[in-house]
Amino acid sequence: MSLKLYYVPGVCSLSPHIALEESGLPYTTMLMDPATHTLADGSDYYSINPLGYVPLLELADGSRLREGLAIVQYIADQAPQKNLAPANGTLARYRLIEWLAFMSSELHKGFGPLFNPDASDAFKAAVKTRLSGRFQWVDGELKGQSDYLMGEHFTVADAYLFTICNWTARVNLDISGLTHLAALRERIAKRPAVQAALRAEGLLK
Repeated sequence: MSLKLYYVPGVCSLSPHIALEESGLPYTTMLMDPATHTLADGSDYYSINPLGYVPLLELADGSRLREGLAIVQYIADQAPQKNLAPANGTLARYRLIEWLAFMSSELHKGFGPLFNPDASDAFKAAVKTRLSGRFQWVDGELKGQSDYLMGEHFTVADAYLFTICNWTARVNLDISGLTHLAALRERIAKRPAVQAALRAEGLLK
């Protein structure tokens, strides 16, 4: 089985890219230019995904999955021995979904206005204040935790949080004082699979 991930460097598609590296599953990637929606092979990405955004995962049978929350759980379930997600049906699995949903709605989407050149400075300031509060909450939740969000095992939730944290520097949102979050971020950054994904996207030399 070979999977194909459609991605843009450094955006939310980095999360499933990390998950794929961690899983050990065979996969390939296809780069998309967000300015033109042209793929590396010259074709139109809209012909693959009419919504135009990444990530998108193409499965071995040609079917396709959109939306990061679905994609990373699919990847995790193909390599259960890697413990990238708790078993389906367990409370721990719902805790994972809870984290993924929180990060999608309360963190990920919150960055949208900060990348919008038409958004006013006042609105961006309010957005940053809200995001800071959400990151502070995450930092508090990490206090007394084991190595990762879900305990001793790295999961796809960690990959997603790491991806989002990387955007803070681009919008001048300082989270350096959040010591538990900073420690988690540093721990994740040192993982060989994470470094491999970053390197493949040109984000790490």
